[in-house]
Order: sequence, then structure tokens, then C-alpha cells
Amino acid sequence: MKLSNRDFAAKGRSAAQGCGIFFFCGQDEAGASAAANDLVTWLPEPGERVEMSGAELRSDPARLGDEARTNSLFGDQRHIWVRANGDEAHEALKVLVETSEAGGGEACPVIVVATSATDKSRSAKLLEKRKDALVAMFYPPDLQSVTRSVRGLADGAGVRLGGDLAERIARAANLDVRLAKSEIEKLALYLDATAQSPQSATAEDLDAIGAASEDDGFTPLVNAVMGGQAAKVGTELARMKQLGLNPVGVLLAFERRAAQLARIAAALGPRSFGDLDRGEEARLGIFFKEKRDIGQQLALWRHGDKLGRLTQRLVTLHRELLTNSQAAELLLAQGLADIARVAGARAR
Repeated sequence: MKLSNRDFAAKGRSAAQGCGIFFFCGQDEAGASAAANDLVTWLPEPGERVEMSGAELRSDPARLGDEARTNSLFGDQRHIWVRANGDEAHEALKVLVETSEAGGGEACPVIVVATSATDKSRSAKLLEKRKDALVAMFYPPDLQSVTRSVRGLADGAGVRLGGDLAERIARAANLDVRLAKSEIEKLALYLDATAQSPQSATAEDLDAIGAASEDDGFTPLVNAVMGGQAAKVGTELARMKQLGLNPVGVLLAFERRAAQLARIAAALGPRSFGDLDRGEEARLGIFFKEKRDIGQQLALWRHGDKLGRLTQRLVTLHRELLTNSQAAELLLAQGLADIARVAGARAR
């Protein structure tokens, strides 16, 4: 089965009931990850999450099938979550499918979120025609579609949200549904709103919950690191700590910016950044106040395989933060400082 972000909300629940392998891909990594998390909640019995990386599976393709057919420590249900880059998980998925067809036994659900992969990848081609698998392709978001998603999230949380506030949240989240969902959850908590007892939100309420305004959020740190402004990084990291920003949430902002730069580079082809018209800028999420910074960062990261390697480094850092939560702030600071030094060296 194959779905896109346009029909996932309508058909994803039924797929969660009937499929055992789920492959999420596309340029909108944030949207794909958010949808994968939603799918887990729709599984009949999601149970324990077992996380694996694409690099692990590439070096040992049989491991996925072994893990998928292993009972959890306490005999409970489980699902496997794989964070991969491109087609790293292809051979492992192939082995999983082949052993299942050969009578290898029942496997638990396997969810793969593949950064930089598309529905044309080998993994997608392997799975898309199977009745027991789902390939979900997520295209770059636009302001209108994310605003609709924000309205839907708000309705589900019991928050009555006007179109202007929904758009404001979408913009502040930089078109990232995951961050927008976090803001809706905070807003619902602040308003004491539930689906059974909905409450109306105002601009003042949104101001009161703080955090995800574009000025007070992650943008200054993202621009300092991605633009190679090493002298500013220490100050911004201290501000991050002072504001109590979640390290994983901060890293997601860098993943979104890297994905955005990749989309811009693909849209430009051989053209220069200045050749984009206003319509293209809007579709690519380039807002006026960030245009100069994004253009500078694109110049630093655009050529060769720099964006691909940056994405892989961010994926690795994300995995390190999740597996070493107590040292997450330190690991994030070290990782971002390294990226800033690389960018700074290119800027000279």
C-alpha cells in the first residue's frame, strides 16, 4: 500500500490495523516522523518501543528480523522503530520479508523513518505493492496545509483556534507539525481544555505560554551554528539552558533547517538563491525576516555532499540524545559547536 501526506490522515488508521511494515519517507522529514508517531498510537497493541538505526541494520541485515521475532523481556507486545538515512534499511527489510514468506514466524510491527529517501527508493519499491506493508511519502509542507493541521490538532485537544492563530502557530513552528503539536498541547494545558470541555484561545493566551515565538525560540541558535558564527554559539547555548529548552526539541529545529536547505537546493538546481520569486519562497518556507540568514547558510552548505553529511551528523546526534538523555545538553552543545566550526571554516 502506498499513501501520501494528503491521504495519510484518512487511511493511515486502517493501514495500522492491517499492515506490519511501515516505511515513512519524503522531503518533509518532520511530517513523516509526526505521522509515524501517530501510527504507533493506532496500532492494535503497540507495546514496548525498540529503537534501531539504519547504520546498525546496514552492517547486520538479519538483525531486524531477529529483533522483530523476539519476545520482550516481560513477554509484552513491542514494535521496532528504525531511524534510517536513505536506503540503509533496504537489505534488512528484504531479509525480513523473505524470512516471513519462508515461514519464519510472526513479527512485531516495524516502523522505518527514512531521512532523504523517497517513494522511488529501493526500500519503497520493495514494499509498496505488498498488502502487509505501507509506504508513506511526505512532500514538503506549505503554510496552508500546516495551518489546517494545526486547526485539526487544536480541535482534537479541545482548543478552539481561529485561522489567524493557527497560521501564527504554523509559522512559529517553521511549518513543523511536531513543534506545532507541542504548542497546542501547552495551550490546552494552559487553558485547561479537553475534547470534552473545549476552550477558546486568544492571542494573549498564545503569548502567555511563551516559548515558540520565532524571536524567542530556536532561530538565533540555528542561525549562529549553521552560519558558522562560532562566537555567538556559546551565548545562544547559555540562553537555551536558561529558557529550559528541550535538547531534542532544539535539535529538531536544526533538522528542519537542514531539510529546508536541501529542498531549496533541489528547487534551485543550477540557479542562484536570488533567482527565487516570491511564490517559490513561500512554498519553500522562506520568510522575509530569515531570508538573508537562509541565503548565507545555503551558500555554505549547498555544494557537493555537504548537506547529506550534515543531515547524517544530525541524525546520529539525535540518536545520541535519545540514548543518553542525562548527558543530552552536553552532547548537543558539543555537536553544535562542531557543526559551527565546520561552517565557520567554509565561511572564511
